[in-house]
Amino acid sequence: MAWNDSLIFVLGALIGSFLNVCIVRIPREESILLPRSHCRHCNAPLPFYDLIPLLSYLRLKGRCRFCHKRISFEYFMVELLTAFLAVWTISTFGLRVQGASYFVFVCSLIVITFIDIHHRIIPDTISIGGTILGFLLSFYFLNITPVESLLGIVSGGGLLFLLAMIYFKITKREGMGGGDIKLAAMIGAFLGYQGVFLTLFLSSIIGSLWGLSLVVLNKKAFSETLPYGPFLALGALLTLFFQDTILYFLGYL
Repeated sequence: MAWNDSLIFVLGALIGSFLNVCIVRIPREESILLPRSHCRHCNAPLPFYDLIPLLSYLRLKGRCRFCHKRISFEYFMVELLTAFLAVWTISTFGLRVQGASYFVFVCSLIVITFIDIHHRIIPDTISIGGTILGFLLSFYFLNITPVESLLGIVSGGGLLFLLAMIYFKITKREGMGGGDIKLAAMIGAFLGYQGVFLTLFLSSIIGSLWGLSLVVLNKKAFSETLPYGPFLALGALLTLFFQDTILYFLGYL
């Protein structure tokens, strides 16, 4: 790993530590700034040397220094994932405003994924705020034009809204929440209409395969629902980094 990549990895891990705070506190409607980080079991404030991303978790063997209760491995995983994606994003889009813009998008997807897994919600502060931010960034810093961004917002959110309405009319049950619709709009704002269509295509395939695998393994019944946000986020990441390759492959098929 080059020196620049190493620095970006460290910065990414630090940002991942902050994303962990967002994942825990935003659904609870708590401030992401105050109070200072503390153990969720015993409420003991954590000293700065227990907040070093990745290393503190390993040094403490995944347990609180004070009450010795286990700390979720998810904290370590989010920090590592964010660090890895930081290097990947900056390597792809450059150490400039464009790379930083796409990394903000990536961080939003990480937070949304874990919140949706735990709480089955996608906070409007992230999805709606991200939609506005993506549209504004498209004027100068993204690989799409403002028109493409606007079309992405309308087509992404509009298509999922239409599918949700059709599903409700047929089954009389809600199959897709408003949070997924707003997330699709945010993805469209950053990736444009072509990117959001590919994202929806990929997420539907990944989600279907995951759901079927759970049914086969007797982990879920056909009637049970899965949070769709993580699949949309994964589809968006694949589109962000591999759009041209995937489209070429699909065209070849």
